[in-house]
Amino acid sequence: MSKTTTFVTQPSLPPLEEFIPYLEKIWENKVLTNCGPFHQQLEEALCNYLGVEHIALFTNGTIALVTALQSLRVTGEVITTPYSFVATSHSLLWNGIKPVFVDIEPDTLNIDPQKIEAAITPQTTAILAVHCYGHPCNVDAIQKIADTYNLKVIYDAAHAFGVKCHCGSVLNHGDLSVLSFHATKVFNTFEGGAIICPDAESKARIDQLKNFGHAGEIDVVAPGINGKLSEFNAALGLLQLEYIDEAIAKRKAIDETYRRRLSAVTGIQCLQDSGELVANYAYFPILVDDSYFLSRDALYDHLKTQGIHPRRYFYPLISEFPMYRGLPSSNPERLPLALNAASQVLCLPIYPDLSLDIVETICRLIAGVR
Repeated sequence: MSKTTTFVTQPSLPPLEEFIPYLEKIWENKVLTNCGPFHQQLEEALCNYLGVEHIALFTNGTIALVTALQSLRVTGEVITTPYSFVATSHSLLWNGIKPVFVDIEPDTLNIDPQKIEAAITPQTTAILAVHCYGHPCNVDAIQKIADTYNLKVIYDAAHAFGVKCHCGSVLNHGDLSVLSFHATKVFNTFEGGAIICPDAESKARIDQLKNFGHAGEIDVVAPGINGKLSEFNAALGLLQLEYIDEAIAKRKAIDETYRRRLSAVTGIQCLQDSGELVANYAYFPILVDDSYFLSRDALYDHLKTQGIHPRRYFYPLISEFPMYRGLPSSNPERLPLALNAASQVLCLPIYPDLSLDIVETICRLIAGVR
């Protein structure tokens, strides 16, 4: 095969010439930030597209997570998953909150609600769950637990742009949901993020927190941060929305090709969805078990020699990093399913401009690696 390098993802970008008029408008009105006209237009457009009532745009998803926790005044202990990108738990540490890790479900790799309930203590104030790979958590079970124990629920929905579950947008679950618009995501604004807010009051508080705590020209009512999305990023987002359905359709075709070609390969398990009605095909994870000819890491190395660069999302577990491994909840004996998934997972390349010929080649490499 050609040794053209294929990475696990590639940013989806609109035609450059179509972005120029947006830049010209920014140059004309001289508004670069502070919730300018493109920022306001993008908030409205995203509410309409995603089926949510209120959205607060942010400079990135991590600052949005940090702010979401602050806006809900979360303290003490928060139950979360070790199977995610580190920003999930880092947002807790930045707020002086103790993460409590619990194990995941074997089929979805999302946080296990039964393990959540068993980990609740008098210090528990919230649940921080992740819709891993864009597949919805068991939102009804999590909300029932939260209602029983009077806990807040925050969803790290960085992977879940446009995803719909049994009752509409998955982003409407919990007290707050947080999106990422990073370059690697299904919908990107170069860098960016957002918090989905259930009502105008919570949005107003979050808008204050992302603007240094300002409640007017001279009033500062909270220790906020500078988390505002720039006009450049908002303008790109408006243009990206025109192409998002096409991008997701291309991702779906890639997903279907992988599933068709890898279904009969012994030792390779394609992760299934978790019952979502509308998917976004953000990632394509496979699990490499002991019946496959090579170990997961050996397959990873083999593909790289052929110019294919998959990623081991998520390995190692968050609980194995130095700032977390001393926590009692990081004990490997408490997290057997998460550890097993981390040792087997390999995310294959998927992005709109990835040709199906390359997908077929990747599948042949996996199927015929002997």
